[in-house]
Amino acid sequence: MKIIIIGAGPGGYETALLAAKRGVEVVLVESGNLGGTCLNEGCIPTKAFCRNAEVLDGLKEAETFGVTGLSYGFDFGSVIARKNAIVGQLRSGVESLMGHKMITLVRGKAVFKDQHTVVVAFDDGLSQEYSADYIIIATGSVSASLPVPGSDLPGILTSREILDIEDVPRRLCVIGGGVIGLEFASIFRSFGSEVTVLEYCKDILPRFDTDLAKRLKQSLGKRGIEINTQAQVTSIAVNEGVYSVSFIRKGKEEIIEADKVLMAVGRRANVDSLNLADAEIEFTPRGIIVNDSMQTNVPHIYAVGDINGKMMLAHAATFQGIVALDHIMGISNDIDLTVMPAAVFTSPEAASVGMTEDECKEKGIPVRCFKSFFRANGKAVTMGQTDGFCKVVVAAEPDEGGIYEAGRVLGCHLYGPHSSDIIQEACAMITRKATLEEFQSIIHTHPTLTEVLQSALHS
Repeated sequence: MKIIIIGAGPGGYETALLAAKRGVEVVLVESGNLGGTCLNEGCIPTKAFCRNAEVLDGLKEAETFGVTGLSYGFDFGSVIARKNAIVGQLRSGVESLMGHKMITLVRGKAVFKDQHTVVVAFDDGLSQEYSADYIIIATGSVSASLPVPGSDLPGILTSREILDIEDVPRRLCVIGGGVIGLEFASIFRSFGSEVTVLEYCKDILPRFDTDLAKRLKQSLGKRGIEINTQAQVTSIAVNEGVYSVSFIRKGKEEIIEADKVLMAVGRRANVDSLNLADAEIEFTPRGIIVNDSMQTNVPHIYAVGDINGKMMLAHAATFQGIVALDHIMGISNDIDLTVMPAAVFTSPEAASVGMTEDECKEKGIPVRCFKSFFRANGKAVTMGQTDGFCKVVVAAEPDEGGIYEAGRVLGCHLYGPHSSDIIQEACAMITRKATLEEFQSIIHTHPTLTEVLQSALHS
């Protein structure tokens, strides 16, 4: 058996490595740096920035912990250098893994010739054809932009360019109150920027629990981040290096001036350059159409990760790759792709898994919600990080379809210190279809932050 994998992000390189370990010959094609968006311009570099922001915030609060007379400076060039070193180290690690004897790494840009063949174009102008029994597409996504006048002005930043700017802007306008926009808003506020966020929807984090979004908005506001929701951006202009972002809010036109503008309105599937039509692969602007096994309409061609538009998260791509490979090899698994945790690395962090209360109401599922607060958590108090809450959504009675039994835990949503870590316990329990009683029976170490789950479930 031979498999061609197009794209070496998490969905591509991890699937390639797993296939190789199983004795499958793999041709892995990548036109850019190994690791994809996540490693090179997403998850990893932004988390490097988050750590810098965390250290800065700690220094600002040092007197609370008895540290007096502290004097320090902030070298943004060192922040960039540290980020680049981390990315380089991890990229080298991926490159080493791809040296597996069953993997042929091809550096070039692949397009479909037919349903079993891709043509890879190299930088020197030459090209070569590769054929295989199966093909997995994992070419990821690219930053989206608003179709408004001025959105293509030189200097308008995306999540890629902002990682390499030379200086911290005095005023930063972030267009988009989703995960990417809020993370950068939080980071640059810690770095010293005056930050304004413009979000079109009623709440920030539109896909997250409404309670969580509202509380996190308040928390970020206390840090000095100005967040305008229901704000429709209409145009962007620049004059002598100062950007003017016009938007309509509550029927009134307003203008925000900024030294830098970050366009953070989401990402779109990278379907434009693959020549999918010649392979008769069905796709929409949202992404390549796949079934639950990640198969396209062409049975031996699969699509995993951002390219299918289902869930644009690195870990989603990784596990979709496992599902696709298992299907190819006839291996069964119990991976539940509907239970997908997500985290927002703001300060404080936010995290979510499973269904929200609003989703349950839309589906006619009666629920009970249990809440607790970090201010009552001993560990959070000792850390001086008491801003946050936990909300657990539980089925109140069996639904009409007989899918959810009474007491089954359906979702967990929280913001506060280390939420990205705490959410994993809830993810495990929801994946295993645990009930409230089963969740309550778990003993938690004291004092730990995970006790917010215990407290919520016993509220």
